[in-house]
Amino acid sequence: MAETIGAENRYENLMKHIGQYSLLGLLLVSGILFADTETETPPAESGAQLSLDDLRTFTDVFNQVRNNFVEETDDHTLLHAAIRGMLSELDPHSAYLEPDAFREMDNSSRGRYSGIGVEVAIRNQAIKVVFVMSGGAADKAGIVAGDTITSINGKDIRGQNLQTAIGDLRGTAGTTVTISVMHESGEVSSHELTRDFVKVSSVFSRPVDKDYGYFQITHFTRKSADELLEQIEYMQEHHEGPLKGIVLDLRNNPGGVLGPAITIADGFLDSGLIVYTKGRSANQLEYTAKPGQWLQGVPMVVLVDRSSASASEVLAGALQDHGRALIIGEKTFGKGSVQSVLNLRNGAGIRLTTSRYYTPSGRSIQAEGIRPDVEVETVEVVENEDKRKREADLEGHLNGETAPGAGGTISSEVSAADDYMMYQALILLKGASILSNSGS
Repeated sequence: MAETIGAENRYENLMKHIGQYSLLGLLLVSGILFADTETETPPAESGAQLSLDDLRTFTDVFNQVRNNFVEETDDHTLLHAAIRGMLSELDPHSAYLEPDAFREMDNSSRGRYSGIGVEVAIRNQAIKVVFVMSGGAADKAGIVAGDTITSINGKDIRGQNLQTAIGDLRGTAGTTVTISVMHESGEVSSHELTRDFVKVSSVFSRPVDKDYGYFQITHFTRKSADELLEQIEYMQEHHEGPLKGIVLDLRNNPGGVLGPAITIADGFLDSGLIVYTKGRSANQLEYTAKPGQWLQGVPMVVLVDRSSASASEVLAGALQDHGRALIIGEKTFGKGSVQSVLNLRNGAGIRLTTSRYYTPSGRSIQAEGIRPDVEVETVEVVENEDKRKREADLEGHLNGETAPGAGGTISSEVSAADDYMMYQALILLKGASILSNSGS
């Protein structure tokens, strides 16, 4: 009770001194003091609490901007700018989410969003279309991968904030957006597109070299683990005999929802720690695997690159530490921080970094990344056009005879020029299979 009275007295004294400041300053002061009275945590260390001078500085800045900025700006806009600035100064991943952005993030985690049906990337200061979803508005308009979006709703986006421009492509289902695109031929076309909900698959698969399975996870949604298991079971059912190995491709996977990545790691492990977190909160999290595997005993390679981040790194790190998979590719991005999404009463939310990820062996992912077991750089391979002749090219050459049971060479339908890292993964899988058979 004494502490509450003390807080009220401090509040009354402050009000006497800051009458010349805006109502915003008063609200901030009362909010800070009442927050102190409602918590049972010990007092903050000296210098951690805001002083009256700190609050005066804030309201000084607020009023200077309000009164002197070249364009008139309302208090609501300034307050939200202050909130965004506070969060953006913490780290690259904490952010204030306006209600529309908050709903969009929730839709994305569910594997759907309202838009024109394209995946885009910022390349060389331009918005490039990298994938067009079948049946979406962009697909119906004839937009294809490789096109460059040059304007949105009549506004030239060159020199603008491209992340904001990408956000303008999304919107409420049923609304329209007009875009101009430059095709690779140099031709420019304009299209009025109607946004709609697009269901985004996150897992793609295909058999390669007859006895091997390829599974790509582009990002993690709440459905990713179910999608992967469904495609593994389908491939097993339609394959003659057991698979000899699988490739799990996490290249260019920026992460997403953590839960499915943990479920997938659990699917390939029988027991042991998958990942744990550390932060300021006493309630740290540990995730462990349960008995049972999806493809027990089947050799596995995981492909990663410098764009594999967050949940991708958690999955790769767990499989690497347990020796369940060989990690091939480049050192990963190194985003090992946990973002908690917190609801606000106005329908908005904040994404706040609250802890760090650690692999089962205790390695920190943050700013360190996952170092692959076999480092393979992303390179462009040019087919060899060597015109020199071999014996078989000579006229009248003798035919060779192969002894029964003699082994052949290791080859793949995936060429090094098509996908060098994938080619290396398959060669390693096949080499491991040969060594295993020869030793049995």
